[in-house]
Amino acid sequence: MARPLLAALLACSLLVPAAAQQGAADHHEFEAALEAPFLGGDAGARPLHLRFRYPGAASGQRLRWQLDLLDQRGRSLRRWQGRAALRGAELQLDPAWEAGRASDAAAARPPAGLYHLRLRAAPEPPARAAGGKAASRARQAWRAEQAIEQRWPIAIGQPPALRIAGGKALPLAGQAAAAPPAAGSATPSLAERPSADRPYTVHLGNLHSQTGHSDGGGELPGCHGAQEAQSAAAGPAQAFAYAREHGLDFLMTSEHNHMYDGSEGSAPNADASRARQLYQSGLEQTAAFNAAHPGFLGLYGMEWGVISKGGHLNIFNSPELLGWERNGAGELMADTFTAKGDYASLYRLMREHGWIGQFNHPGDSQFRIGGQAFAFSSDGEQAMVLCEVMNSSAFSNRSDEQESHLSNYEERCRGLLEAGYHLAFSSNQDNHCANWGASYSNRTGVLLPAGDSLTLDNFITALRQRRVFATMDKGSQLIFRANGHLMGERFDNSGPLQLQLSYASSGGRHPVRVEIFEGVPGRKASTRLLAQDRDALTITPVPGEHFYYVRLTQDDGKQLWSAPLWVRQQAPP
Repeated sequence: MARPLLAALLACSLLVPAAAQQGAADHHEFEAALEAPFLGGDAGARPLHLRFRYPGAASGQRLRWQLDLLDQRGRSLRRWQGRAALRGAELQLDPAWEAGRASDAAAARPPAGLYHLRLRAAPEPPARAAGGKAASRARQAWRAEQAIEQRWPIAIGQPPALRIAGGKALPLAGQAAAAPPAAGSATPSLAERPSADRPYTVHLGNLHSQTGHSDGGGELPGCHGAQEAQSAAAGPAQAFAYAREHGLDFLMTSEHNHMYDGSEGSAPNADASRARQLYQSGLEQTAAFNAAHPGFLGLYGMEWGVISKGGHLNIFNSPELLGWERNGAGELMADTFTAKGDYASLYRLMREHGWIGQFNHPGDSQFRIGGQAFAFSSDGEQAMVLCEVMNSSAFSNRSDEQESHLSNYEERCRGLLEAGYHLAFSSNQDNHCANWGASYSNRTGVLLPAGDSLTLDNFITALRQRRVFATMDKGSQLIFRANGHLMGERFDNSGPLQLQLSYASSGGRHPVRVEIFEGVPGRKASTRLLAQDRDALTITPVPGEHFYYVRLTQDDGKQLWSAPLWVRQQAPP
């Protein structure tokens, strides 16, 4: 068995001032990766590895970093920090556990238990010719926009297994599902049952990947990152076949919408009709593959937007290519014009057409409306259904599900929930190499009613209803219910609210930490830990709007997230 390993791949944008490099600045990301085993010795000692990377950056690009060991109250017990410069485009640092500065004598040897490692990192801003207070404020604002923070759990000593009731696992796709009651039976029909009691089947897959239609599909093992636009031979059909052979029930190929001209930047000589035809050919390949392979669902769509001053999001069910680029003749390289960075208009268009989407690897300064990051939009609230809570390295070339560079975006997804969006969590891989769904063991779990076939319409309905959970372990599932309602639902409640989770693992894993969170839509920084290490909880919320979700940590450090439940608590009579 592989050693339990937890690692974080952190991403933020780095602006390149040269106008000639604007295409690269739109898409390249600063990366900071932390590797640390989940389990360590009694004193917590373990190897630590930090790796920083920025494709296209000049050698010597400087950065700041800080690593903290946090207790369950968020208090820093030990800290490592420093400044460094990239050597070429990469840098690796290996801070010694013993070199971490303890906050006090008691923190020098923390007792056995669960803790968090928190990494904060940011590149230094580009040099500016002007000085003075204005330049200083600009640099501070730039650092604030680029600053990143992620947390992962670690254990000191061997954490004890939790004694929770667990629950019966829902059947996976391909397994025999519970048959509906016979005609004339006294058992309520499926439609009459509370949603939480209806039988469902779990489908597991990956909702974020690329092929040769944009910058993905690099052949293994030589693939080491994003490909030149449309340079790889593998297209959607090859990606679906690979994912199906590796046990996935569904795969989305989400091609970058601004690369259909065959470039990462601009291509004045590009053929606009060819760009539109390429998108339509992807839809046709997908429909043909699905027709020939019932039980598997391929999805073809786009990853819309750019990293710098933008934000990537997937659109799952658009029959049209959306874009802003034009060739030298002024022809639009898309079916429908959408202004670059105009999320308010994009959300409106999606709502009007019934298209739904997912926030991909959200960054702190992204998805702006009127200059405000993570701004709420009533159109976006109807169009956006998922938020990527974690993924594996986009540039992994592994095919053994053991990739160690992982990204965590829970804090950003919380920010979107607090803004008022109704989002379930997803767990994807953002594959750019030809290893679709095979770089790591994480999956997005989607619940379809028992007996429903895995079709695009049924799948989109499940996403609209947020019947989704995110898992780092494809052999584990987490279901959350309250008062007869299934995770993803919105409902009115009066009196007590009974929260209940069920967890199941086919791999013999067990939970070591369960956390139930509560937040308030429309109230920033409102999310709090409501209860810990319980599989059931009865509360009476204060009147008003609330959301609740569960995060579970296994004994190997892998985590699962339920979709939230949204509750409008009524005032007592």
